[in-house]
Formats: sequence, structure tokens, C-alpha cells
Amino acid sequence: MHQQQKQMYDTKTHTVENRVVSFSRSYLRPIVRGKAKAQVEFGAKLDISVADGFTWLETFSFEAYNEATFPIEVIERFRQRTGKYPQRVLASKLYRNRENLRFCKNHHIRLLGPALGRPKKDAAPDKRQDYAGICDRVEVERCFSLAKRKCGLGLITTRLEETTASAIALSIVVLNLRKLSAHSLTAFGFCCSQTLSSDFGENRCLFGRH
Repeated sequence: MHQQQKQMYDTKTHTVENRVVSFSRSYLRPIVRGKAKAQVEFGAKLDISVADGFTWLETFSFEAYNEATFPIEVIERFRQRTGKYPQRVLASKLYRNRENLRFCKNHHIRLLGPALGRPKKDAAPDKRQDYAGICDRVEVERCFSLAKRKCGLGLITTRLEETTASAIALSIVVLNLRKLSAHSLTAFGFCCSQTLSSDFGENRCLFGRH
């Protein structure tokens, strides 16, 4: 850290490659996010995908990277898991570059979102479809929020790079376990309701006959 500070002082600059910002976590790098709350963040950067209600940790790094270069790999991993390509992909405008659009078009995948370039004068946007896509994509943001509030993703205190990565992965595992437990409870409640309604139905019939 002293060498980096001295280098910036000697060269009269404010940037340096692989800048160290923490003594205890030397692997952390400043990541410019441009958010209203904080322009620069320190920590892991990760991308997730949600399919059938379950969350997959797709990309993870302590270094800054361009998210728009990964959708094709994510879609291919989805095909390896399920044996087919998804019918549609809900993503932000950041992922709608020419390469990703061309890939989705060649594989008959709908990448929802506005078209590139200036909109045409006679183009009539499908507001209902756009609104449905936005509502469905909220599931990804909800998973991030739930992982931070309920699954420990926002309370990571580990120091080593390996243990921090393991803690992040375990948060995603716990998030999926919550989903599985919710499905199990729903199925159990449905079976109980069917059993009780069947029993009560027989009781009502017997009472009527009597």
C-alpha cells in the first residue's frame, strides 16, 4: 500500500493498478458502480440467474468486470442443465448489446427490452409485454434483497479470500433451501387440506344420512 501511495504521489495521479484498500483484505479492489448511495463499492461483484424460482450463482469476482460479456455463457449453462434453451431472457438494458441479441435471435430466444438505437416513428411498443417483463424481472432483485436480509449475504465478516467466497456461495445455497422448504410446506399443507376436506366431506354426508 505504501508503494502504491508513493507511486501516485511521484507521478501526481490518483489511480494505480490493483489498488489495495484494506490491510486485512488485500484482495479487495474498488469497484465504481455509480450508485446514488455510493459511487465506489468495496467487495465482491456477482451475477445471479433465476430459473423456476431457484437462484444460480453465475459470475463472481473481487475485480471489476463487464457484465454484458457473460449472458451467452449463462444461457449455455442453462441449456446444459435443462437440455434446451430458454424461451425468453429477462435482463436489464446493459445486456442488450449486438452480440447477445444476435445469439438470442439465432437460437430463437426472446431477449426482452427496448431495441437498440433510436426508436422508429411508426413503432408501437407493446407496453403490456414490457410491463410483464419488468414485473417478472423483479424476481432477480427480490432474490438479491432476500439473500442480503435473510441469508447472510449482507453480513459477511470473513477475512480470507477463500472463506469470503465460500460464505457468498453458502448464502445462495441457503436462499435455495428457503425456496425448497417453502415448496415442501406448501405441498404438505395442500395434502393436509385435501385429507381434511375429504374427511369432513364424509362426515357431512354421514350426518345428512342420519
